[in-house]
Amino acid sequence: MTDLHAFVAPPPSSKPEAQAQAQAQAEAIDAASACLDRFTAAFNASDAAGMDAELHFPHLMLSGAQRLDWASPGQHPADFFDQLKAAGWARTQYEKKEPVLAGSDKVHFVVTYTRRDAAGAVLSTHVNLWIVVRAGGRWGIALRSY
Repeated sequence: MTDLHAFVAPPPSSKPEAQAQAQAQAEAIDAASACLDRFTAAFNASDAAGMDAELHFPHLMLSGAQRLDWASPGQHPADFFDQLKAAGWARTQYEKKEPVLAGSDKVHFVVTYTRRDAAGAVLSTHVNLWIVVRAGGRWGIALRSY
């Protein structure tokens, strides 16, 4: 009988290879996390084009059973930030970015963030799954599940 763990994640053939894989994984997590930081900096600057620069297209968002596909940049509604600000939003802050699955070209994060008002009070807390991939030589967010 085959061990399922060995089937889905066979052990590396050598210690140096395992160390190289661990290093590549750590570098991928750092690079993917930096992409998330740039995305949120653009979000906090109300810079939709800057946010788009951190996405890969087509871009997929899931909310419950609903799916939203963006084929290209420029899909944020024109009043997106106005609506957030009207609700009291001043900034978004990561509470946690936990890598839960990582390879050299893809990292899945469970992202916990808060939306806050100008005084720093929490307006809402969100826990999402975001997938960041390296494609075309750059890291970008490919999927966000809300």
